[in-house]
Amino acid sequence: MRTQDSATTPTTIAVTAAGSLRAGSAGAAAPEGRAAADPRTRGTLLAGLGVLSFSLTFPSTVWGLESFGPWSLVAVRSTLAALIAGALLLAGRVPLPERRHWAGLAVVACGVVIGFPLLTTLALQTSTTSHAAVVVGLLPLTTATLAAARTGRRPSRTFWIAAVSGAVVVLGFTLQQSGGSFSTGDLYLFGALLVCAAGYTEGGRLAALMPGWQVIGWALVLCLPLMVAASAVALSIEPVHLNAHGVIGLVWVAAGSTFFGLYVWYRGMAAIGIPKASQLQLAQPLLTLFWSVFLLGETLPLAAPVAAVAVLVCIAVTQRAKS
Repeated sequence: MRTQDSATTPTTIAVTAAGSLRAGSAGAAAPEGRAAADPRTRGTLLAGLGVLSFSLTFPSTVWGLESFGPWSLVAVRSTLAALIAGALLLAGRVPLPERRHWAGLAVVACGVVIGFPLLTTLALQTSTTSHAAVVVGLLPLTTATLAAARTGRRPSRTFWIAAVSGAVVVLGFTLQQSGGSFSTGDLYLFGALLVCAAGYTEGGRLAALMPGWQVIGWALVLCLPLMVAASAVALSIEPVHLNAHGVIGLVWVAAGSTFFGLYVWYRGMAAIGIPKASQLQLAQPLLTLFWSVFLLGETLPLAAPVAAVAVLVCIAVTQRAKS
């Protein structure tokens, strides 16, 4: 019997009759066990690399807003990312996705290519990066909930307890650092939370059917005509003041966060599952705070090490819980 992995590479699965594995064959089965663990390890590393890329999104967006207006920044970043994706798809002579996948790709496009970047960029005009991290802190739990509803899989009670605990830690930490008040950008932030979780869930499902880079690649290409038109309109209305920070911020959110980050993220989700991959994002707000200190000069909260340890414990529990 033959099957395909998320990279569409043919592999062979050996099927044996029940009870055919005897105690004496344990040594022969060990290499298969190690080989089976390798995709999960790679998947965790890829998803973690995606989280690292995403953690730079908010600081890079703040830099990008030094040169561009919010609508221009979102439209141009999506246009550049779509051009990169389109070039790679053409170079690889990748055929068009099957018709049954286009609806899912539209959800990915609306959620992670347009919705999340636009809503968070608008929010960052009035919210600090630490306050905006509330979105990222709640995103893993929201993604896991939507994934359970979408796929019908039910993670264990231990998984949910750890996931909720991690979300509470991150939310409490972030709200405490922002004084416990909500900014005018909160509606944008919670809207971004919902559309991004939907995009992650649908993208993770599609990444099990086609290579992860093709999922985000086709979602970006799907948005290209709209983003080109939006770029032309926004750049003609909003002023542009180019500087080094603005250009670097734009390049990163386009090539780093929007394309590369989503590419490795979807590949990771396809390997380890949407719920477990989503919980790796519990570390993202704290990474964002680090980059905010290093790149934006914000003061490092004293509670950060305590919150980091608590979040990492929650991540460890979710990764070991049955799903």
